[in-house]
Amino acid sequence: MRSDPRPSAFRRRRPWLLGVAALVGIPLVILAGYVLTAFATLPPLGGAAPEATQRALVVEAEDGRSFANRGAFQGEKLTEKTLPPRLAQAIVAIEDRRFFSHWGIDLRGMMRALWRNATGGGVREGGSTITQQYARLTSLSQEKTLRRKIQEAFLALRLESTLSKPEILVGYLNTAYFGAGAYGADAAARRYFGHDAQGLTLAEAAMLAGLVRAPSQLAPTRNFGGAKERADLVLQAMVETGAISQAEADKARAQKLTLHTPPETPPGTNYFLDAVAGDVKRLTQETGDVTVRSTLNLDLQSLAEGVLARRLDAEGTKKKVGQGALIAMAPDGAILAMVGGRDYEDSQFNRAVQAKRQAGSLFKLFVYLAAYGSKGFFPDSVLVDRPTQIGEWEPQNSNNRFRGALPLRSAFALSVNTIAAQLGEEVGVPAIIAEARRLGVQSDLPAVPSLALGSADVSLLEMTRAYAGVLGPGVPVEPFLVRGIRGNTAQPLYQRPAQKPGAAMDAQVQSMMLDSLQAVVESGTGKAARVSGLAVGGKTGTSQDYRDAWFVGLTPDMIVGVWVGNDDNAPMNKVTGGDIPARVFHDFVERAQKVLKGRKRPAPSAARAEPIPAAAVAPPPPAPAAGELRGVPEIVDTGTLTIRGRTVRLLGVVGEGGALARQLARYLRRREIICSGEPASSRCRLDGDDLASLIVTAGGARASDDAPSDLIEAEDQARAERAGLWQRER
Repeated sequence: MRSDPRPSAFRRRRPWLLGVAALVGIPLVILAGYVLTAFATLPPLGGAAPEATQRALVVEAEDGRSFANRGAFQGEKLTEKTLPPRLAQAIVAIEDRRFFSHWGIDLRGMMRALWRNATGGGVREGGSTITQQYARLTSLSQEKTLRRKIQEAFLALRLESTLSKPEILVGYLNTAYFGAGAYGADAAARRYFGHDAQGLTLAEAAMLAGLVRAPSQLAPTRNFGGAKERADLVLQAMVETGAISQAEADKARAQKLTLHTPPETPPGTNYFLDAVAGDVKRLTQETGDVTVRSTLNLDLQSLAEGVLARRLDAEGTKKKVGQGALIAMAPDGAILAMVGGRDYEDSQFNRAVQAKRQAGSLFKLFVYLAAYGSKGFFPDSVLVDRPTQIGEWEPQNSNNRFRGALPLRSAFALSVNTIAAQLGEEVGVPAIIAEARRLGVQSDLPAVPSLALGSADVSLLEMTRAYAGVLGPGVPVEPFLVRGIRGNTAQPLYQRPAQKPGAAMDAQVQSMMLDSLQAVVESGTGKAARVSGLAVGGKTGTSQDYRDAWFVGLTPDMIVGVWVGNDDNAPMNKVTGGDIPARVFHDFVERAQKVLKGRKRPAPSAARAEPIPAAAVAPPPPAPAAGELRGVPEIVDTGTLTIRGRTVRLLGVVGEGGALARQLARYLRRREIICSGEPASSRCRLDGDDLASLIVTAGGARASDDAPSDLIEAEDQARAERAGLWQRER
C-alpha cells in the first residue's frame, strides 16, 4: 500500500509558507501596535487649541492714513446664526465636498485627491476632511508624521460623535489661519476687506475660502494674483457642487476686489510702533483687535529717516560714528517723528527712548534755569572764565583756554564749562536736580558737582521733553504717541483728554532762557543749526572723550532732539554736538517747513511694482530753452545717457550701473526724453515729469551733495522705503 505523498509535500512547502506569513504578518502586527499606541495616547479634544495671541494693532498716522499693522487679527467668533451661507458653501466646495455626508473621514475623497494629485503633476487637493483639519488645529501639533495622521482620524471620528456638522464648520472657520496675521474668518474679512464676515460678497467669500490651503503663500497682501486665481477655482468648485450657478460664478469672477488693508509697514517706523504698542497695552485692557490713531506725521518721519541716514552715510565712517537717533516733538508733547537707530532690522534697540547716555553740556539748561530763576542772575550778568576748583574737581573747557569776563548769555552760547561749574556751585546741586525733575527728567541724577556739566545718563526723549518745557505754556510737557484707540464697536476705547498745561514757567525766566538758547545758534556752538528765515534756539552737548554728541533745538512749530554716538560707547573722531547733530537738525528743520506749511509729499508705499515710478516727487522743471536736446536715450548708467551720440549727465544724480541701469534701459526703451542745460548738468523730462526725480525716487541712483532740494527729498523717500539700491545696501 502506497502512502499519500501530500503530507510530505506540505512539509516541504511549510517553511516557505511560514516565511510569507511572517513577512506579511509581522508588519501588520507592528502597524496594529502602532495604531493602538496612537489611540492610547490620544490627546483630549481642544487640548492644543491656539492660545490667545497678541491682538492686532492697525496704526494710523495723525492724518488718518493707515500705515502699519502689528500682531494677529482675531475678529469676532462666528456662530451658527452669523455664519455667512456663501462662505460655508465656498469652504465646503473647495475643502470637503462630502462634509455633510461622511463621518469625519472620507475614503472616497482621499482616493479622489490622490488621483487628482497624481494626474495633475503636483499637490492640487488635500485628502483631509474639514473635521480632520479642525481636529488638527485644536488638538494636535502641526508635525507631519504617520502617528499624527492616525490620531487625527480618531479625533475626527470623536468630533463627529460629539458635535453637529454646523458646529464643526463654525469651529473650523473660527480657528483656521487665513494669512497676514488673521486667525478666523471674521478676522480675515476685517483684515483684507475692512468689514466683518457677514458683509462678505460671493467673490470675497471665495477668496477667503481659497486661502486656508496655503495662507502664507496666498495672502492677498503679498500675492493678490495667486489669491485671485485660487478664488476663481473656488467659484468653479461651487458651480460643480451646485451651490451657485455658472452665471453667478462668472459675475463674481469679474467683480473687482479691493483690499482695505495697511501696506507693509515702512521699516523705519518700527521704533515708533514698538513704543505705540507699549502705550496701547497701558491705556486699554481690550483683548480684541484695535485701531490706533497715532501722532506720527508720515512725511516728517520719512524726512527724519532720510536726513539722519544721509549724514551718517556721508560722514559716519570717517568720523567713527556708528549710530544716531532723532525725535521731533510738537509743543504739546505729540511725537511727530521718531528714529531709534540706523536700521531696525539690524537692531531693535530704540536709542531715542531706551538708551541712557551722558548729556554733556546739554544739561546746562537746568543750571542756567536755576540761576535765572532763584539766584537773581540775568543773561547780561558777568562771570569770569578762569581756572576753577570745586573740592577735588577741576572742570576744564573743551579748548583748554580761558576767555576771562563773559556775560552769561555768551557763556551759555559758547558752552563755557568753568562758568557753568561756578553757577552750579552758586545755585547748588539740589536746585539743578529740582529743575531737571520739574521739566520731566526721570533718570537717576547723582548729587555731585560734575552734574552741572552733564555727567548723568539720560535719554534723548527726556532731554527733548525738557527743552520743550522752555517753549511751551507749562511744565512738564507730557510726551505722547496715541491720540485715540478704537475697537470693533462705535464707542472709542480711549480718547486722549484735553490736557491742561502744567505749571507755568516764570515769564521773565522763560524769556531769558529762550534768549540764551537763540544765542547758541546765532553766535555760539550751534551755528550749524541756523535755518534761514526761521527763529531757532538750541543747545549742543558733547560727553567726555567725544563718546556722545547731542543737539536739541527749538522752532516755533516743534522741538527736535538729535543724538549720535556708538552702541559700544567707543569715542568718535572729535564729533561735537555742533557738528553732525546740529547739521542733522538744520537739514531736517529746513525741509520740514515745507511739510508743516502743507506741502504734500508722496506717502510711503508698500512696494514698487516697477523700478521707476510713474510720477515724480517734484513738479516738472520750467520749459527748456531753445537749445534743448530730444531723442530716445541709451543708458550708460542711471545718471548718464547718450542721445544721438551726445553724452548727457543728469544734474544732481550720482549714477549706478549694473541691474539698476538695465532696469532704467527697459523702462525708457523707445521713449523720447527732452533735455536742457549743459551736457554735464542737464535736466531731462519724460512725459512732462523730471527724469532725475523719477530715478532717484525709485532708488535707481543717489543724489549728489550739491543736488537740488527736490532730488535730496526724493532720495530721503527712497531710503525710507528701502527702494532700489537702498534695499540692496540694507
